[in-house]
Amino acid sequence: MSDRKTLLCFGYGYSASTLAEHLAVTEPGCWRCLGTRTNPPATRDGATTLLTYSGGQPTTDLRNAIASATHILVSIPPDLEGDPVVRDFADAIATAPALEWIGYYSTIGVYGDVGGAWIDETAPLRPSSERSLRRVRAESDWQKLAANSGARLNILRLPGIYGPGRSVIEALRTGTARRIVKPEQVFNRIHVLDIARATAAAMNTRSTSTILNVTDDEPSPPQDVVAYAADLLGLPPPPEVPFDAAAMTPMARSFYAENKRVSNARMKSELSFALAFPTYREGLLDILRAT
Repeated sequence: MSDRKTLLCFGYGYSASTLAEHLAVTEPGCWRCLGTRTNPPATRDGATTLLTYSGGQPTTDLRNAIASATHILVSIPPDLEGDPVVRDFADAIATAPALEWIGYYSTIGVYGDVGGAWIDETAPLRPSSERSLRRVRAESDWQKLAANSGARLNILRLPGIYGPGRSVIEALRTGTARRIVKPEQVFNRIHVLDIARATAAAMNTRSTSTILNVTDDEPSPPQDVVAYAADLLGLPPPPEVPFDAAAMTPMARSFYAENKRVSNARMKSELSFALAFPTYREGLLDILRAT
């Protein structure tokens, strides 16, 4: 097809591969997909061509892929020195002749802690962790690069991601789920298919805003999610564990240091978008039905 589009995914992981699968189903024959992995198991993953990239390797294959891309999606996290894709390919991306759109998967962690209040994209950025501070810097780098390239940019801020193979359903079945309780704590979350659907909508819609929160409708206490999933499976819920007494990794504990309710109203209005899984209930029920 003469108008076939090319999507290059820097970081072909769970979310990017779900996007490629979604595009193959909803826009068959319209997309050529390429993706990078540190150690690709093969040259292709389904219909996607895989390229090797682990930072610091601006190979000819990758430069050619950038030159042919109409859309670029970045899901590789920044490192201590900044965003690796910007560092290695800023010039190539800025001069890519066919590039129309750049998407960057960021995190709602950039907002920091607001004590459980509702916030939207206008909230000040107050990252409380090093990894979120790096995201703030990376967002700024991508805004500058997109301005130089002339391509549209969407920074999609994501909460905790779940979906088939990566949910509390699997954790309950393997006996690893825990019901940790911290009073008043809530988290937004998002089903991986809704990330794919929102990303596709952003690719195909000229939104007014660069930054969009891609989250669910109902920020919820994590122990409620575990209890609901246990009920779906007909299992007794794990016992409640007070947060202060829970054995957790420093990274896991750091997530509980931030409490906020993140609005998705801008995403819905500017992309004319409706979530397939507006809360964890619909998402977990769909995962259960598919297994």
